[in-house]
Amino acid sequence: MSRFLDPRLEKLEPYVPGEQPRNIRRLVKLNTNENPYPPSPGVRQVLADLDPADLRLYPHPDAGELRQAAAGVWGIEPEQVLAGNGSDEILALCFQAFGSGGFSFADISYGFYQVWADFYGAEYRIIPLKDDFTLDIADYLDQKGTLLLASPNAPTGLGLGNKQLRQLLAADRNRLVIVDEAYADFAAENALPLLAEYDNLLIVRTLSKGYSLAGVRIGFALGSPELIADLQKLKYSFNPYNVNRLSAAVAAAALQDQDYFRECRDKVVAERQRVTADLRKLGFCIADSEANFIFAGAHPRLPAADWFKSLRDYGVITRYFSKERIANYLRISIGTYEDNQILLKATEETLAKA
Repeated sequence: MSRFLDPRLEKLEPYVPGEQPRNIRRLVKLNTNENPYPPSPGVRQVLADLDPADLRLYPHPDAGELRQAAAGVWGIEPEQVLAGNGSDEILALCFQAFGSGGFSFADISYGFYQVWADFYGAEYRIIPLKDDFTLDIADYLDQKGTLLLASPNAPTGLGLGNKQLRQLLAADRNRLVIVDEAYADFAAENALPLLAEYDNLLIVRTLSKGYSLAGVRIGFALGSPELIADLQKLKYSFNPYNVNRLSAAVAAAALQDQDYFRECRDKVVAERQRVTADLRKLGFCIADSEANFIFAGAHPRLPAADWFKSLRDYGVITRYFSKERIANYLRISIGTYEDNQILLKATEETLAKA
């Protein structure tokens, strides 16, 4: 590092994103929870109709049409929606806006939470999940500051029910609860119905997973108009044009095609259930995921690190975390039927050699 770096940041440990190989055509890529299906046909039409001359103009800073589309899909008002450059930008704004009392989040969750806390100098408390990787609401009821919960959680895929969330929200109406719902499109339940009841709830969503738009980087904050105004203030103080013109148009088209969204989501959920059942028959321990990935491992004959390496030899990329509590598990994104068959066959052959 240079001699000019702020000393406060010298020990910062950056988030390590999943591998993005350059030649993905020769690989089955099941490591970063991307949707295996293409975006809505409406997205292709937006791209076909694009006038390149429009790109000389700045996008509208409030992304009004996109916010309107999102509000319509999720049954809220546009002033309850903030659009961002991916949900990561939204979460980063939250760490700046709502960190005066510190944050509480789980020890096994999205790895970026601790990075943002360190980056922005926010205090934080890390609360261990239970042995079965579920979150115990009782551990959070008396916590001060802002609660940050991923539901479904990553990398486990386990979700929180609205009954549990309501407990947390009602326990202290002056405490903000942020629910990171990056994978909620694949879950049976989400926190949206609670927005009308609790003004201390903020939901963070993304179009990267359910809408096959990881490449355009669109995320949302959903909450009371007052919470959204807080984040809007920070956005305008940092990057007013945070959502580019092309991404906004593409995202609005994807949101408006709910039939296609549901069709792809249902295929992912069905494949998740099939792959889970088949891997369990092979002896793997798998949490009941509500996301577009599974968390699998703890096999009596095959350590996760060896499984990960063997799958890579077969051209299948998964995600391995060396953190102590989860070092014997892989996070495996759900692919197409064909992708998943390659995964299963490679696993069977690996076990035969073990």
